Amino acid sequence: MGETVWAWLGFNLFVLALLALDLGVLHRKEREIKVGEALWLSLFYIVLALLFAGGLFWIRGEQAGVEFLTGYLIEKSLSVDNIFVIVLIFTYFAVPAQYQHRVLFWGILGALVMRGILIFAGVQLIDKFAWMATVFGAFLIVTGVKMLLVADAKPDINNNVVLKLLRRRLRVTESYEGKRFFVRRNGALFATPLFLVLMMVEFTDLVFAVDSIPAIIAVSRDPFIIYTANVFAILGLRALYFALARIVPRFIYLKYALSLILVVVGGKMIANYFYGEKFIPTELALLITAVLIGGSIALSLLRTRGAMPAEPAALPTGWVPGSPAQSTTERSKGKPQ
Repeated sequence: MGETVWAWLGFNLFVLALLALDLGVLHRKEREIKVGEALWLSLFYIVLALLFAGGLFWIRGEQAGVEFLTGYLIEKSLSVDNIFVIVLIFTYFAVPAQYQHRVLFWGILGALVMRGILIFAGVQLIDKFAWMATVFGAFLIVTGVKMLLVADAKPDINNNVVLKLLRRRLRVTESYEGKRFFVRRNGALFATPLFLVLMMVEFTDLVFAVDSIPAIIAVSRDPFIIYTANVFAILGLRALYFALARIVPRFIYLKYALSLILVVVGGKMIANYFYGEKFIPTELALLITAVLIGGSIALSLLRTRGAMPAEPAALPTGWVPGSPAQSTTERSKGKPQ
């Protein structure tokens, strides 16, 4: 029991140190994050995750190591879906490049808290009610199919339910006020568009977490492995965004692969409930996930080679949580004012 407490305490202190280094040293001043810097930072977080996996193999054995690697790969893959949505949100709101890191930093802090709560709730549910595995599995399959159906849809962000609610409840400034989320004018408190962006990013991560947590619970029931795999994927999300934001529209087949991963993992969860935990081994789920992600990225880059990386017409399509699909008329008019 003591080892477990120290593992949790040590890991969370390590994460806090990384966040303090990020905000207090590497990005103390508001500035645009260059692609080269983002690639190195993304590699740094991937290497950290792999070193952690190596530690699990050494200390806790092969099963724990494989579960962590599979969960991390699934979470890392699904985090790319977050990037599709973040690109759309940042483009819609024309967020200045120097403030994008600030939004993602605070968004990730909220994501860590939300995912921690969802992880413990999900594990407790399955521990007490084993049949919940079939509910989670069916939910993943339905979600995967829904993502497939809307993969080519253009979202109507102007009519997003969260955005409309915030605009009704808050006074919002017409333009950005530097890096601030709130300002005071004549004694009244106003939210800035940057706060609206932050809330949409937080809501997006909450919705995606509801999908991704059951996906990793299908791989492991160990809360520490589930939590650490999620944290490493989230910590690398900012760097991955700045590294891929300009080329993510080229990943035209990736959304289909992510949808299929949810269907496969959901099917694994249901099958293992009825036929035993080893009926579909975790190693097979790891292999299928790697093949789907690697294959879809390779095919996408081959299919779109020579395309401009950041032309507006090539913005990602798909599902933005809370946003309906645009009608044909709205698409012809462009972005709503």
